Amino acid sequence: MGNKRINLAALLLASLLLAGPVWAEVMPRFPLSVLQTEVEIRSPAHRVLLSPVREINDEIRSNVIARVPVEGTGQLFEVISDSGRKEAREFYLRTLQSRNATILYQCAGVACGRSNVWANQVFNQSTLYGRDADQDYLAAAYIGEDSRTWLTLVYTVTRGNQREYVWVEHLALGEGAVVPGLDGGQHRIVGPLVISWTGGVTYRFDWTANDRRRLNDWAAEDGSKVVLASYSVLEGDESLTDAMDRARAAAESLAAVLGKTGIRREQIEIITIGPAVKLADPGRQGNRVEIVVVRR
Repeated sequence: MGNKRINLAALLLASLLLAGPVWAEVMPRFPLSVLQTEVEIRSPAHRVLLSPVREINDEIRSNVIARVPVEGTGQLFEVISDSGRKEAREFYLRTLQSRNATILYQCAGVACGRSNVWANQVFNQSTLYGRDADQDYLAAAYIGEDSRTWLTLVYTVTRGNQREYVWVEHLALGEGAVVPGLDGGQHRIVGPLVISWTGGVTYRFDWTANDRRRLNDWAAEDGSKVVLASYSVLEGDESLTDAMDRARAAAESLAAVLGKTGIRREQIEIITIGPAVKLADPGRQGNRVEIVVVRR
């Protein structure tokens, strides 16, 4: 009888350990931050905003809102004074890129709407109430190693007292969840990898060995296409044609560099954007090439 009790207890413990929480796939903490609050999020219709927020007659309004079944966590971090919220945002963006996440929506500053609404109405975290000009938000999704779809929301803000905070929701989507902008085709697209460039006749690219390894991993699948979207800043009295030519030349130079790393020229598609498109994202400014890989 005693042995049976021990065996049953061991079986129960083993089953609990094997099952674990559904949010076992962890989103790492920005190293230069301190956890302030952690809450469990479990909802059949969690609200996810994918456009700027506003409040009308005490109701949240946004052009694109998804209500999806989720299970996961929300965490509030204070960024220590030796760093900043922009560095925290870049940390989470790089982490998501390494997991081949699809960016569903992102905004910065007043383009996001009122910080008061994000803090008190969307996230229910009054600590997040800061200056409208000093906030940003991104929503991303990816397929985890557990084959589940994971949704990550990251909101950063600077308060009036100059303290900076990050709110991270890391959520497993339930069966049948529908998120605008997320479909089977989107998961074939990985990136972007943003590479700044300088130069004229010759070009210098600001990227790391880790960036190169990641790109080669993305492009290794048969039939994949490597898309180089090249941007340039319109300088002084420079003509649009000259700015476009500089962007095109930078992309061609990068394509030649990629050829030396094993990515064939026939895999590469170049799209010249130059100064024609402006983005609010502070991490996507200046002379740069944004690389995405489209898998077959």
